[in-house]
Amino acid sequence: MSTTAVDLAKALIACESVTPARGEVFDCLERMLVPLGFEVHRFIKGEGSEGTDEEPVENLFAIRRGPEGSKHFAYAGHVDVVPPGHGWASEAFAPEIRGELLYGRGAVDMKGSVACMVAALQDIPAEAGTVSLIITGDEEGPALYGTRALIDLIRERGDIPDLCLVGEPTSVNRLGDVMKIGRRGSVNVWLEVDGMQGHVAYPHLADNPMPRMVAMLAELDALHLDDGTDWFQPSNLEITEFDVPNRAHNIIPGKAKARISIRFNDLHTGAELAERVSAIAEKHGGKALPIISGEPFLTPPGAFSQMIADAVEAELGIVPEASTSGGTSDARFLKDLCPVIEFGLVNATMHKTDEAVALADLEALTAIYARVVKAVLGA
Repeated sequence: MSTTAVDLAKALIACESVTPARGEVFDCLERMLVPLGFEVHRFIKGEGSEGTDEEPVENLFAIRRGPEGSKHFAYAGHVDVVPPGHGWASEAFAPEIRGELLYGRGAVDMKGSVACMVAALQDIPAEAGTVSLIITGDEEGPALYGTRALIDLIRERGDIPDLCLVGEPTSVNRLGDVMKIGRRGSVNVWLEVDGMQGHVAYPHLADNPMPRMVAMLAELDALHLDDGTDWFQPSNLEITEFDVPNRAHNIIPGKAKARISIRFNDLHTGAELAERVSAIAEKHGGKALPIISGEPFLTPPGAFSQMIADAVEAELGIVPEASTSGGTSDARFLKDLCPVIEFGLVNATMHKTDEAVALADLEALTAIYARVVKAVLGA
């Protein structure tokens, strides 16, 4: 007997799975998939200590094979969630329906979408083609041992999909109004300038690093990276931290630190921007440590985006806008496997207290996902 997306979402929400997720939530998902004929492969990656950025992460790859030579459609997502915080009207991991909404951490981002895909696959016959789920427990965290590790597994197995849909909550004002066909890249750079601590009354015996750091940041802030492209907004560089650990008013500090974040379009690469920032830092006597967390990607409008648009229009009577706005997602890794598009629930309450999804949206998204799978597989 089919289980509704609401029931599946409630079961997943009830599993406390603050990032990095392991154990119970994957047990729950496996119990949903095995009766549908899926081979479920789970593994834990990372050997770090609890409480660090290198905590072990659990991942799941599930596949149900169709006839040889058939299309392979993949759904990707995550079952880890951000910490619930305080002030909930009900318990964050005790799903509760109030009125027309289902409340609980992960209802929107993104256990609700995972539930919709599982519910949609209940009505897709195995002979229609190959379908898989790429599910990580490390999307909300540092993403060190999550989707990238899953991609390695998929390549080793030779189970590379033809197309992939990521269930991130892309809708803004109502379900179906936006799908993401690309995302900008992201690079964060830690900056340091060393000086020599001393008394403010004897500046000749010290070396103040702050003027050099200020000059460096001024030059970086003045950079004009680009004017955007047909599909991407202009790249932007933002100063996100400026720290001089100095508690006394009469001390010239010995070190100045800062951090910048660059979100960039496909006119750049992370390595190019990192090199550019490093050169400016060195010019001012400083040093830079860049961390590239993702490159930009674009799945140009075409057959795949049209399948999603047609499914949304058939169910909701609107055509989604194709967008590349917003932050990063695991699509930045999955694009190395195959064309990828993101489409999911309304994002208004994600990461907020009393996160909630409309029951009607879960039903509609299930129908949309089913239409997309059938269109990709030609079922």
